[in-house]
Amino acid sequence: MAFLIDRGLGSDLLQHPDWLVAFGIAYSLFGWLFGSYTLLRWPRLLPGPLLLRLTAPALATLLAVILAAWLFHFPVSFTLGHRRIQLALLTGLSLWALGVRMLLQPLLSRQRLRHFPTVLEMAEQQQQRLLPAHLPEEAFGLEDLPWTDPMSVQRQLKRAADVSVALLLLLLTLPLISLAALLIWLEDRGPVFYVQDRSGWMGDTFRLYKLRTMRAAPVDAPATWTQRRDARITRVGWFLRRVRLDELPQLINVLRGDMSLIGPRPERPELEHDLEERIPHYRKRHWMPPGLSGWAQVCAPYAATVEEAELKLSYDLYYLRHWNTGLDLLILLKTIKTVLKAKGR
Repeated sequence: MAFLIDRGLGSDLLQHPDWLVAFGIAYSLFGWLFGSYTLLRWPRLLPGPLLLRLTAPALATLLAVILAAWLFHFPVSFTLGHRRIQLALLTGLSLWALGVRMLLQPLLSRQRLRHFPTVLEMAEQQQQRLLPAHLPEEAFGLEDLPWTDPMSVQRQLKRAADVSVALLLLLLTLPLISLAALLIWLEDRGPVFYVQDRSGWMGDTFRLYKLRTMRAAPVDAPATWTQRRDARITRVGWFLRRVRLDELPQLINVLRGDMSLIGPRPERPELEHDLEERIPHYRKRHWMPPGLSGWAQVCAPYAATVEEAELKLSYDLYYLRHWNTGLDLLILLKTIKTVLKAKGR
């Protein structure tokens, strides 16, 4: 790089460091999107996944720079538009990322080995969940949660953020909702929206709104789990579920106060009766308003069995105990990542 700057190829970057900053931010964001930071949690670094996790952000950043150069009409003399400069920067960033991970990963592994936690401590600290079967009844009560204080600053901030963000998202996505509704109707001429009773805060039921993704069923049809590759899902519905566009009408529920943007996902009351009997502490997930997305949704797969429901509850209980604004922001970022990667179901 010094050689290139001496020749005058990097002088414009020195005069406009904001482009270098944007370049570094883009690389960091793509690193987060493609999971390169999760390498630090691995017990050992495998060459194949390691190379993939470091190469994908570099290639994505390169494509982003090429797109920016086309959109902003970079002059030929602009250094960042040169392929060799781009490759040099990306190579340097990738090597730096590799070095940091190879340095920190053994240190973190040794630190984990020094302390022998209990099963509950291991799940809470390393897996960020609370195991319902091992959690004593007195582990925490309703009065221990910040949400129960109506004058809590965090609670007021959460509600203010819910209303403002939900209103903004509803206005921005209204064209998408309209297009999706038209496609749903064109496929089978059935109803566009799906309205269903769900359990809310403290177990009170409310009417939840979704875009219909399955074939219309009789009103008296029994409640059943949605299975992987469920035959009831329509072609349009499959796409909507992948990118979670079917959840957008629930922004109305957020505005009405039935739900929050972040919280445990609301379940059908008919299914919960059995779950409450078979899973300890299940009722505690009602101690906060349900959400469009939640800690369980970004950390665990879709629940289609009692065992999977217990796994998701372990994340919901962790969220209840550790809820704060920072955790909500982390869940929001992880949800955006899920949507961008079309990993919904």
